[in-house]
Amino acid sequence: MKAPRYAWRLLRRDWRAGELQVLAVALLIAVASVASVSFFTDRIGQALVHQASALLGADVVLGASHPPAKSWGELAGRHGLRTAETVSFLSMARAGGRVLLADIKAVSPGYPLRGELRIAPARFAPDHLATTLPAPGTAWADARLVGELGVRVGEVVQVGQSRFTLAAVLSHEPDRGGALFNIAPRLMIARADLAATGLVVPGSRVQYRFLVAGEEAAVRAFRAEVGAQLEAGERLESVEDARPEMRTALSRARQFLGLAALVSVILAGVAIAVATHRFVLRRLDSCAVLRCLGAGQDQILAIYGWQLLWLGLLASGLGVVLGYLAHWALVDVLGALAATTLPPPSPWPVLAGMGVGLVTLFGSALPPLLHLRRVSPLRVLRRDLGAPPLLTRGSYVLGLLVLFALMVWQAGDMTLGMAVLVGMVATVAALALSALGLLSLLRALGRRLHGAWRLGMMNMSRRGASATVQVVAVGLGLMALLLLAVVRVELMAAWAESLPPDAHNRFLVNIQPQQVAALGDFFVARGRERPRFYPMIRGRFVALNSVTVSPESYAGEQARRLVAREFNLSWAAGLKEDNTITAGRWWTGADTGRPLVSVEAGLAKTLGLNLGDEMTFEIAGEPWSATVASLRKVEWDSMQANFFVLAPPGALDGFPATYITSFYLPLEDYDFLGRLVAAFPNVTVIDVAAIIEQVRRVIARVSTALEYVFGFTLLAGLTVLFAALQATLDQRLRETALLRTLGASRRVLQGAMVAEFAAVGALAGGLAATAAALIGAVLAEQVFKFSYQADALLWLAGLGGGALAVVLAGAVGTRGVLQRPPWQTLQRVLAP
Repeated sequence: MKAPRYAWRLLRRDWRAGELQVLAVALLIAVASVASVSFFTDRIGQALVHQASALLGADVVLGASHPPAKSWGELAGRHGLRTAETVSFLSMARAGGRVLLADIKAVSPGYPLRGELRIAPARFAPDHLATTLPAPGTAWADARLVGELGVRVGEVVQVGQSRFTLAAVLSHEPDRGGALFNIAPRLMIARADLAATGLVVPGSRVQYRFLVAGEEAAVRAFRAEVGAQLEAGERLESVEDARPEMRTALSRARQFLGLAALVSVILAGVAIAVATHRFVLRRLDSCAVLRCLGAGQDQILAIYGWQLLWLGLLASGLGVVLGYLAHWALVDVLGALAATTLPPPSPWPVLAGMGVGLVTLFGSALPPLLHLRRVSPLRVLRRDLGAPPLLTRGSYVLGLLVLFALMVWQAGDMTLGMAVLVGMVATVAALALSALGLLSLLRALGRRLHGAWRLGMMNMSRRGASATVQVVAVGLGLMALLLLAVVRVELMAAWAESLPPDAHNRFLVNIQPQQVAALGDFFVARGRERPRFYPMIRGRFVALNSVTVSPESYAGEQARRLVAREFNLSWAAGLKEDNTITAGRWWTGADTGRPLVSVEAGLAKTLGLNLGDEMTFEIAGEPWSATVASLRKVEWDSMQANFFVLAPPGALDGFPATYITSFYLPLEDYDFLGRLVAAFPNVTVIDVAAIIEQVRRVIARVSTALEYVFGFTLLAGLTVLFAALQATLDQRLRETALLRTLGASRRVLQGAMVAEFAAVGALAGGLAATAAALIGAVLAEQVFKFSYQADALLWLAGLGGGALAVVLAGAVGTRGVLQRPPWQTLQRVLAP
């Protein structure tokens, strides 16, 4: 008979006999947990991208110096995407005899496709959500333009040949904050009013932007097709190309959610490995009979391999269905917190659930399953032969590599997967060694104990191998749960603290050197801390190692944009606290005046810069060259003034400079800005409060997601406990029946089991807490870039929670041991 068909019949028979139910339940719950996490995180991940898209005004933006190609609109229409257009250019705005260079933006109906527009009835007044766009003949102006022109809402502003009535003060537009330091004040008009201004003529410097938004799959397809058609001067932007601080927030969001999914994978592997071990031990007699009937080693392996495959397919499929049904509860609860409706899940969670189930099943089951090949036919006659000898380390290494590949794939990050794998292996070794040490100690001290504690500890020492397996399995499960608790509470709190409530939300630019002292005194006189001022010089990157550089020198779109614009250069004697040297050295006092630069590491990677390279900038029409002395990592989400390129003091002397600073201003204290602008009319105020609020929303959504993911991971952890206890159930039934036959009371036996379970749980929990603290510290420092210090409550939760969890799970799993008469138990367990 073919192995697949025989394995199917064997599966049906063993299922009716109850032999595979523990393994099936373990696999079912594990896959359901992973699938529910996958469905949930998939939709949350898509929603986070949509939320981040609000900062771009769309999911994808096509920019060009000419009107959008007709083919772009046709392609978007075929994919069912929504579109809008904006046209931006610099022109003079006039009001009341004053003239000001303004950034005019004409918007079409539907703008913005993502995010929101906010307007206010007066300058610096509280704003509200705009439900319409500027009506024909009207305009919205930002606070800077209103202040510098001296115009009020209801008055007239002239642009080109058209006159517009100022209808509102524009406080926020989603796609405004990308270039904070090279923008003129905004004036927004309707797209239909653009032609009447007479300002857009051949040769005009105009920036056209074609905005696209819709379902993720359709957006991906549109981006792939239109990207292949782009010509010179056309560029494609998405949320991945947005501001550095938002890229950092999204990256951390994906890492947190990836870690949550990774924890579920670990628990699945532990539960399945323990359950499979028991399954293999109960198959030894059957294999011996098959060997006597002429079955070869490969045939036995094929039969039970196919049996596990059938079971894996059924349990994984059902687990995916249950996971899909379970994730709707999360969607219902989280729907009220999301700004938009969560998109439907992609097919990946289904594939992930099935893949995790099968790969985890065989990755965990392969080493013990290979033992069945080595069952001796003599076992039919000699039941005392026990289990076959252990295989070589190669089978365990292979299983470990399979599980590691699964971890990396599930986490989507090699560093994250490696950190957790190393921690898991170290934890397994520590748990095993500690359990063996404790058992040796119990053998020496067992006679000093009394009553139920003595019996419970002696039972543990007598079952050395199984007790070690229990400690390792329970410890891994508790470690995973405690690790997730560390991430959910401690690391999420650290992330939130990296963007504190008083994060700087206002920037002041265009400060003249002679105004620095007076502006600082202005803050101090009004009870505020004197801000730090940073010099800033505008320069264009024109050559690298004496070779001329232009946008066409680079293939990447981001590099082209960087080279096409001017850089904000600065100098500093000391390194800021939110900057870290990653390569090279920071300068000393001896380097004052030397032509050296420190470059932000991300910029260096994009432009292909290395230590020792010579960069040449054109500043005010003059070339200036400097050598790259160091690379820096910049914490852009600190929301403080930072620069891509820094020089030592004295290196840029002789070039005209202005100054920049940042500070925190409560929203209710907007009148402070009015007094500041009145005293320093040339100083430009840039409001980034909306950017900070958007980043906080991303943090809040990830935190909420982890709250619910933790519940599903807890279910997987309980599965580990159940599987670990079931692994010794047969031996425990036999021992309890014999002891009751010899006169032991039910109370003493129950106390002994409680003592044994409490010892296993406390030992596993204490070691798991230590491992979770160590792994959490590594993740915080190396992956999430936070400072982390473990709380003593972690060990209290590990010791107490571990003991309590194992005692409760043991009471449930072994409740039938003491309720069944001894003769029935012996008849069931000792039957041939």
